[in-house]
Amino acid sequence: MGLFFCLKGGSRMKKLRFALAVLALAAVCQAGAQTSAEGPWWPSRWGPEDQAGSSNWITPDKVMESIALVKTGKIYELGQVYERGMPLYGKRTYSLFIPSSPTGGPMGNNDFVFHDELLVAEIGQVGTQFDGLGHVGRRLRMADGTTQDVFYNGFTAAEMRGDILTEQGPYGLDKLGVEQVRPFITRGLLIDIAGYKGVASLDHAYEVTVADVRGALKKQGMAESGINPGDALLFRYGWSIHWKDATKYNREPPGIGMEVAEWIVEKQPSMIGSDQWQTEVDQNPSNAADKALGPVHLRLITEEGIMNLENMVFDTLVEDEVYEFLFVFTPIRFKGATGSPGRPIAIR
Repeated sequence: MGLFFCLKGGSRMKKLRFALAVLALAAVCQAGAQTSAEGPWWPSRWGPEDQAGSSNWITPDKVMESIALVKTGKIYELGQVYERGMPLYGKRTYSLFIPSSPTGGPMGNNDFVFHDELLVAEIGQVGTQFDGLGHVGRRLRMADGTTQDVFYNGFTAAEMRGDILTEQGPYGLDKLGVEQVRPFITRGLLIDIAGYKGVASLDHAYEVTVADVRGALKKQGMAESGINPGDALLFRYGWSIHWKDATKYNREPPGIGMEVAEWIVEKQPSMIGSDQWQTEVDQNPSNAADKALGPVHLRLITEEGIMNLENMVFDTLVEDEVYEFLFVFTPIRFKGATGSPGRPIAIR
């Protein structure tokens, strides 16, 4: 089944609970008995019908607490500009056209003219991109012997795609669409791994460790114990310096691996983010043994509902040594979309 488990320290009781969970899941796996009601990672802590995942941490109290961080009103742009030629994963596309100039007019007795644009793109998964809960899942064997593609909270692809004639069908997801996610207005924490290492950028395929994370926090004068549920945890690898070189940017970026993923699960942030295209390390030898694809995505998004914002830029925050701030990001409410573009900002 390839289920992910990791226990770092903790009490005897935690170890006992963990052991019992492993035994229970081993029995489930041996029988091949995944059901629609219960499985290795569902139901969610937020309930069996939840489609908002970690954005549930964004409560009115969390918003008010986070707004109190603003002292100067200075705004920092944390997103890249969407433009032709920017790095794109695989065969994804992005093109913006102005059909003619002007697109319309002149009209009326005042000769009114206007421009419109035509956008051709995999709009939820290009540029600064937000991975929603319908983005990634895993194929599992169910109790009836069939295989199902299963996503966050046990929703299956069959449930999510609907009927082509009566529901969303190929025109979007019926479940786990990005419109279900709450806006993120929360405390943001920048964890500057490149700064901790004393480099402009980490090397290709470098896996960030928990020791790196703790070292960066200590260097920034921040206590790990001060991380609260619902915070946004943003990792700086320095990778955005390659943004104008798509070939280099797309090749084997550094990032977090499963060790840090388990650390993140313990912290329960509302989201994570980074300055590369998947946040997790790419083509690292530690993933080679089982040839796992996107294990951090699956652990955080699919199993825990912790969403991910990619292709960010943190240079101005680092220049001002700002590591704690009000963080704002609102996914666009495309019904049935797997992700979203957007304009993340930090306010000091």
